[in-house]
Amino acid sequence: MLDKLKSAEARYDEINMKLSDPSVISDNGLYRELMREQKNLTPLIEKYREYKKCEKSFADAEAALEDSDPELREMAREEYALNKRLKEELSEELKILLLPRDPDDDRNVIVEIRGGAGGEEAALFANSMFRMYSMYAAGRGWKIEVISSNPTELGGYKEVCFSVEGEGAYARLKYESGVHRVQRVPETESQGRIQTSTITVAVLPEVEEVDVDINPADLTIQTYRSSGAGGQHINKTESAIRIIHNPTGVVVECQEERSQFKNKEKALKMLYSKLYEAKLTARDSAIAEERRVQVGTGDRSERIRTYNFPQSRVTDHRIGLTLYKIDSIMNGDCDELFDALRLADQTARLLSQQG
Repeated sequence: MLDKLKSAEARYDEINMKLSDPSVISDNGLYRELMREQKNLTPLIEKYREYKKCEKSFADAEAALEDSDPELREMAREEYALNKRLKEELSEELKILLLPRDPDDDRNVIVEIRGGAGGEEAALFANSMFRMYSMYAAGRGWKIEVISSNPTELGGYKEVCFSVEGEGAYARLKYESGVHRVQRVPETESQGRIQTSTITVAVLPEVEEVDVDINPADLTIQTYRSSGAGGQHINKTESAIRIIHNPTGVVVECQEERSQFKNKEKALKMLYSKLYEAKLTARDSAIAEERRVQVGTGDRSERIRTYNFPQSRVTDHRIGLTLYKIDSIMNGDCDELFDALRLADQTARLLSQQG
């Protein structure tokens, strides 16, 4: 571990020197790349320097245990115990910081929410979840843009797809893929009976064209008239776009914009992300094994969380976490939940690495 840390610190110092070089500053691409690498290394280097400082204090206290002055020895014993504990804690934190980063963590994301079992109540819950993610994104200063939606008459969504643009969006939201279950009394239920409904969430990293190779000849692009809210524009123009990737059968649609060009642009963005996700899923077995020991499988059929409104309870089944704060979570206060998932993922990966 210490060799890796020394190597990382040397690289960090090298980057800092390069960032003050005029030739690097004038090269926008290289400068941005080095800034990104520096930013990723900073938490590790700061923790490592804290560890080195603690290690020196520990060594000084250890040496002072041999002092002839009993008062100094007593003080040294306290310092020794304190720094020993701190050194162990910092060592564990460094092990986690040294874990390989998910290369997609810095990407923006595309989120799909689809109503599952439960009809209109599932559609209403899909809207509640879209609101939750939107409020969480707003709290972090992220930008949300709807790509496609299929609203219902009662204000729900059969499905809604949107992009989230912001620093660390994928790192925070990637654990949300799967089946979310809600237990509550629907507004339409006169007898006060609790109904169980489900929705499915998929979180895809937003990718560039260079990440996925698509042959234009493999695409079938269809235009059609928009449906849903939108005034007179709906019936007049065929601005909605449907793209079919023939080799895989993946279909994407977008009808949110009045411009056919913009709808096509958004639909292609979604198609690239879906094909990239399929590419990740099909990677070699070593990577697949690593993903299995992480939090959940990312499988859309896996039930990951239950929202029980009568009990004000949110339970994440993957890590056995239950929080009795459903109202604040549904209002976008999700950090406690997301932090716990991230920590569980890091711990699982650390254990698999040691094993």
